[in-house]
Amino acid sequence: MTLYRSEFGVMVMENVLVPMRDGVRLATDIYFPVEQSGKTAEWPLSVILERTPYNKRAPDRIEKNCRYFAERGYIFVMQDCRACYQSEGEFGFFWQEGPDGFDTMTWITEQAWCNGNIGTTGTSYAGWTQNSLAVLNAPGLKCMWVNEGASNGYTSTLRHGGALELRFLTWLYWHAAMNDNASLKDTEAAIKSLAKSDTREILKQLPIKKGQTPLAHAPAYEELAIKLLTSGDYNELWEDPSVNFQVHWDQFADVPTVFSSAWYDSYTRANIENYVGLSSRKKGPFRLIMGPWTHGDGTMGNTYSGGIDLGSEAPIDYNRERLRWFDHWLKDVDNGVERDSKVRIFIMGGGDGNKNRDGRLNHGGYWIETENWPLDTSKAYKLYLNADGPLHTNKPIVEESFSTYLFDPKDPVPSIGGNVSSLATLRPIPSFIADANQLPQSYRVEQIVLAGGWDQREAENVYGAKPPYNESLGARQDVLVFQTERLKSDLKLVGSIEATLWVSSDAPDTDFTAKLIDLYPPNPDYPDGFALNISDSIFRMRYRDSWERPSSMTVGSIYPITIVMYPSANIFGKGHSIRVDISSSNFPRFDVNPNTGEPLGRNTHTRIATNSIYHDSRYPSHLKIEISDI
Repeated sequence: MTLYRSEFGVMVMENVLVPMRDGVRLATDIYFPVEQSGKTAEWPLSVILERTPYNKRAPDRIEKNCRYFAERGYIFVMQDCRACYQSEGEFGFFWQEGPDGFDTMTWITEQAWCNGNIGTTGTSYAGWTQNSLAVLNAPGLKCMWVNEGASNGYTSTLRHGGALELRFLTWLYWHAAMNDNASLKDTEAAIKSLAKSDTREILKQLPIKKGQTPLAHAPAYEELAIKLLTSGDYNELWEDPSVNFQVHWDQFADVPTVFSSAWYDSYTRANIENYVGLSSRKKGPFRLIMGPWTHGDGTMGNTYSGGIDLGSEAPIDYNRERLRWFDHWLKDVDNGVERDSKVRIFIMGGGDGNKNRDGRLNHGGYWIETENWPLDTSKAYKLYLNADGPLHTNKPIVEESFSTYLFDPKDPVPSIGGNVSSLATLRPIPSFIADANQLPQSYRVEQIVLAGGWDQREAENVYGAKPPYNESLGARQDVLVFQTERLKSDLKLVGSIEATLWVSSDAPDTDFTAKLIDLYPPNPDYPDGFALNISDSIFRMRYRDSWERPSSMTVGSIYPITIVMYPSANIFGKGHSIRVDISSSNFPRFDVNPNTGEPLGRNTHTRIATNSIYHDSRYPSHLKIEISDI
């Protein structure tokens, strides 16, 4: 058994300004391992790089990444992304990261202390920065651990089914407030205005108008916010190699890579897409890890996800796992990494459904290891929507059947849990804190929507919920509920989830949403049962025929659509029901369609839409999931 312990002290070289191709310099801290005698470890050494927009000097990031790996014999390079904190330039969001990452890697390979072996690491945005340099096949890249990174920013993570994931709109507000880059906010008024901006109120006033919100004090951020809101059509913007890796997989660096994420992460779909797309094209080797957590590497040690507990098997030791990976591919340590299974996934479910002492439902779960994704044993399982709410395995035989509801954009269905992150606002800085940068990001950022698995009931802490509280979302008139009878045996979902619907509307444009739910039966702890969200998604109707060329709907026409939800792995236990909720909004996870057909992000008004779902022999709307007996 290999022991993973600290071997070295650490010396840091701060704010080294690394030049980019356009002359902009990016502030970079370099952590060197130091012998116990005080001498720097003998050069050259293997290097690990992380590029972040979240302040390279954040104490939690330094301890978890920089010092941890330097103490174990690596040179760790931590860099502020362009226009973030100590780095120069103007902020260009994800679109800037490919060239900057490539140039940084080039610079590292030219340093006397680098032996030519560079690994990359990072979570979320720092997962995105890894993919951005890998798609350009940056020099020196030998391996990666991409935790929760993007695949195609158009189909999910930025835009999604034609809609906008509002998390990145709020991200621009709170990041602009936290980013203390000298060129970003040049007046005290700008600093105060951004610090006091409350995205909970801004979300109520969409679409934003240029110059009319605190983001006007950070013009680069404001321009990006408006671009996200208005750029719904697929075009060259969405094919950029720094934003859409999927269309550039063939050019991606062929190096050993771990893609890790979780079933309640905001990058669930993207992570699996990258693994499947690259492992079928490249030698790698590639590994896939899918846990039960919510977003962020800090959750990987938790037994819970939102309001559910997954059991003692759920956590993994992220640093120990990464160290094994880098030791093997950067130092040639024979630690068995190359013999690990290609795919490790956590199957949620199997718990007793009672409430534990922390107030969470015991959902349970366990890990499995396999060599393929999708699983060799998986098969399609269809459930058909029927009049008055049943879900059946048999196609409907009635000739004409549909369900209709009114969708009012001024009263959207509130988001409860799910695959969200960064959908947040900022907490005020306590008066006794002199330097806000010394506060962990998790303290500064307050989530508007709590991620993970939750009972789908409105509560006082649910953004957009209205009294009387404790009402099921399914009780709303604009939510159609379809569910099976109680299952006679366990059913194990392991894979993709889609809802194919035939729909109509009297509006020129509208949205349709789908949410898959594991419905627990009532018990003493949950007398009304527990409606556990498993996955959800959305489809914007103007894009039903083409992502590039939107078109209006015609009143009286019936259209087929497929809503692609994020994959998952969950046991629908004996006595549970499988439920799918259909509606037209899921706010603030997604922006709300005004139903007017106006240009996105520039609507002048809203209107109520009459929307219908068809479920008959001609239009057999259905849910399709992949199941397995593994």
